[in-house]
Amino acid sequence: MASDKVRVAVNGYGVIGKRIADAVALQPDMELVGVADVVSDWRIRVAEQRGYRIFASTPEAAGDMKAGGIRVAGSLSDLLGQVDVIADATPKKVAPLNHERYKATGVKSVFQGGEKHSLTGHSFVAQANYATALGRDSTRVVSCNTTSIVRTLGALNAAGLLRKARGVLVRRATDPWESDHSGVMNTVVPEKDIPSHQGPDAQTVLPDLDVVTIAVVAAHTTSHLHAWSVELTRPASKEEVLEAFRQAPRIAFLRQGDGLVALNSTLELMSDLGRPRGDMWEVGLWEDGLTVRGDELFYNYQVYNQAIVVPETVDAIRALSGLETDALASIRRTDAALGLVRDFLPTSVGV
Repeated sequence: MASDKVRVAVNGYGVIGKRIADAVALQPDMELVGVADVVSDWRIRVAEQRGYRIFASTPEAAGDMKAGGIRVAGSLSDLLGQVDVIADATPKKVAPLNHERYKATGVKSVFQGGEKHSLTGHSFVAQANYATALGRDSTRVVSCNTTSIVRTLGALNAAGLLRKARGVLVRRATDPWESDHSGVMNTVVPEKDIPSHQGPDAQTVLPDLDVVTIAVVAAHTTSHLHAWSVELTRPASKEEVLEAFRQAPRIAFLRQGDGLVALNSTLELMSDLGRPRGDMWEVGLWEDGLTVRGDELFYNYQVYNQAIVVPETVDAIRALSGLETDALASIRRTDAALGLVRDFLPTSVGV
């Protein structure tokens, strides 16, 4: 292993974990040492087919995995002895116990947005607070919806345009692969608490944001839809607002004029573009629907909950390890390796 590579493990090879593993494996300055889990079904078999070393997260799981024909390279303790940073994508209530274990072994750790801010005392979005994560022992990448809020409102804030923001989130009912487990059917369920947790969560990254979010859960599993009403600091043009979004990383434009009129059509586009698993790592913002009236801004965007936090997790690994001290340099390196874009369908140039 080259000395300039950070050694990384992933604990929890589920919806997010498998995507993190693939992303880490693509980074030129990282080595994916192995993945750990407790399952012995198709999910971990795919990891084995990809050539990843498999470790058992618990002693009980090791026996089942071996009995299921999985080549187990060792225990989670064995894996921790070989890495610098671990990305934890285990279910809720498991991660806090893992956190203590990682600290005891001196391995830095990145957690996901399902955990509370208090677990690590630090919440992370690369464009907003990369520098504050440098050298820390652990951080928490905020949830998919919160990540999108920080990306978009952070862009407006950086341009000096944001006074306050009010957003409505139409949330997917469950992850697509769990559609047969549970979920909302033939209804829409408003969440009781206002603000919903995403607004206060965004303030753990950007404390000065004046933001309120309202959420409803809808009967679909494809992704989330956000509708935002923003009060600007002054009257602005549509082009000025779009330019603020263009200057920020990981926001890409959609156009209804291209036939991308709904969540499903966008995800079909991702598949047609050859994205791994049809993933959309960017915030997909509808350019032609964005409206500015004086100092008021209105816009919609799509959040693909299974993928948007993956590049942030990669950047968090760099920040904790000190591998890269410059946020934009890390973002560019991550995005180049994964293939993020500024515009999903660039406008044609006339002849």
